[in-house]
Amino acid sequence: MDIVVCVKQIMDPEVPPAKFQVDSKAMKVVPPEGIPPVISPYDGNAMELALQLKEKNGGKVTVLSIGEGTVADAVKHTLAMGAEEGFILQDDAFQGSDSYSIATILTKAIQKIGKFDVVLFGRQAADWDEGLVGAIVAENLGLPLVTQVKAVAMEGGGLHCTKATLEGTQVFEAAMPAAITVGSEVGKPRLPSGMGIIKAAKKQIPIWKAADLGLDAGQVGKAAARRKLVKLFIPEKGRSCEIITGGTPEEAAVALANRLREAGAL
Repeated sequence: MDIVVCVKQIMDPEVPPAKFQVDSKAMKVVPPEGIPPVISPYDGNAMELALQLKEKNGGKVTVLSIGEGTVADAVKHTLAMGAEEGFILQDDAFQGSDSYSIATILTKAIQKIGKFDVVLFGRQAADWDEGLVGAIVAENLGLPLVTQVKAVAMEGGGLHCTKATLEGTQVFEAAMPAAITVGSEVGKPRLPSGMGIIKAAKKQIPIWKAADLGLDAGQVGKAAARRKLVKLFIPEKGRSCEIITGGTPEEAAVALANRLREAGAL
């Protein structure tokens, strides 16, 4: 079974609130000093599911990640976990890409890889929480899509997928190749092995640019974005206290009810 896993490197979701800063003019989150970025948690779950499938069925796990700077660390982490191959998708033209542009880049990279049975995504990234990329890539590639999967088994040349729902579970049969998004239900991502870390550190990660994927500037980045970021800011929090009084407890209760009605709470 040949598996492709798409992972995203993000700011650590567990960063202390005091360390979280936003550049309102550039409309970007300022990376906190001394706190390294991490793989988006659900993407780590997707990686864990990929390794489980490989252990049961054999095959190969290939990882794709779009990013700059330290994104190589994220890819090497997946190699240390047990992936065989990884590629970085990196180009100035990719800056400003929204979910649709990101899905376009990943689609082209998956097509360049060529051979795959399953493409795995985290159900949503822990920074923007949009949860769109997996579905858009599936549409681009014409693949069946099963979302929020908690378990997968290969049966009869296809996939037997158990999906987590609010009411319990649903079971789907999907032909391969297929796209799957997963959450934490598949299990906690395993830690890299010592030997895996050593091997991953020595490995050179290929970088694919827009031209390598057959993309021009008009297909990615700000030029192709369908979502426009209007404002990015940290909400201001405040507290106020109003004392409701009355001659009797009954009068105070009526005054409280009237005040809540004025405030739109009733």
